[in-house]
Amino acid sequence: MQTTWATQTRNRFPAVAGTPQVYMDNAGGSQVLDVVIDSITHYLSNTNVQLGASYVVGTKSNNLFAAGLLASAKFINADPGEVVLGSASTQLLHNLSSALKFPPGSEIIVSSTDHETNIAPWLRLAENQGHTIKFWKPSPDHEWTLQLSDLEPLLSPKTVLIAFTNCSNITGTIHDVKKYTKFIKEKSPSTLVAVDGVAFTPHRRIDVKDLGVDFFVFSWYKVYGPHISLLYAAPGTQKYITPLSHFFNPNETLFDKLNLAGGNYELTASLPHLVEFLTTETWEGIRRQEEVLSKTFIDWLLSRSDTTLYGTKDTSSDKRVPVLSFSVKGWGSKDIVEAVEKEDSRYGIRWGHFYAKRLIDSFGLEKPDEGVVRVSLLFYNTVEEVEGLIKVFEKVLSK
Repeated sequence: MQTTWATQTRNRFPAVAGTPQVYMDNAGGSQVLDVVIDSITHYLSNTNVQLGASYVVGTKSNNLFAAGLLASAKFINADPGEVVLGSASTQLLHNLSSALKFPPGSEIIVSSTDHETNIAPWLRLAENQGHTIKFWKPSPDHEWTLQLSDLEPLLSPKTVLIAFTNCSNITGTIHDVKKYTKFIKEKSPSTLVAVDGVAFTPHRRIDVKDLGVDFFVFSWYKVYGPHISLLYAAPGTQKYITPLSHFFNPNETLFDKLNLAGGNYELTASLPHLVEFLTTETWEGIRRQEEVLSKTFIDWLLSRSDTTLYGTKDTSSDKRVPVLSFSVKGWGSKDIVEAVEKEDSRYGIRWGHFYAKRLIDSFGLEKPDEGVVRVSLLFYNTVEEVEGLIKVFEKVLSK
């Protein structure tokens, strides 16, 4: 059953509270908080002017944008000069990889668990600069989770950067970023660590200083906010970043160097309202509710002999988030999803590789082109909704 907190907070999302549609494709993008929607409308109605002007409305717009940048940095415990906003995490990492330059013959390690967002930019950088790429592969024996024992043989004095995900957008399994980063820095202090936090950040609070990472990226539109993303770069890394902006623009901060007019005004201005909502109490409520949702669905999956869950079977909030991907013996993932939609159109779930194709290709699926079935939940989903979806699956799979 829903807690009072969960019910009240669910009502803060107009799309969720005001429609029969059950949103269970949240890893692709969350629904948006009421005050964020109101803020965007207010900005476009009252302060929609080019930044930098000194007249009255221009000054208001400047201040709103600056407040948004400040709030976004505060959200991850960073300084404003250490973050940049852009249209998507993919775009921001491509900007970053275009601005970095490593010594000739360097080695870069990427994880094949990752969304392509945190792979392709580094492959392109390596190709353009003549570096070597090594793949850190997840272990099937450890539920497709990255293991440090598999990373260690890949390290060498030439390793300049290691890129991996905080949490897979397929398996939902959480990697201990602080532990992994500490291990990397002890082995190779100068090696940079780039973490994709997109699938993790909607579920848990982030503190980049505590994690010790060099780069961290996530998308606000998956954290109950607008379609805008954030990249963090630790202070010590910025000496490696060549400014991409016009030669006459400032180039002191990360925003100056990599923004390229990608920090949408009205969306940035809405961020303080979202950060204000994400209190310690809210994060604790999210953790509690999502742990119950994960357990409800995983218990059903494990009760069937014909299903394969990809990711940890542990339903603890310390080990996973409710991104739940699976396959069913004798079924294509596309066929399952379409059958569910035909049986009950309220449930919004998806099939596919979800831009983590390298990981999906390693699963040995019967129909690899169809990928997996993914049910991705957030705290505004209810146990009753999950139980309702399970009943639909039962009907479909019994035919």
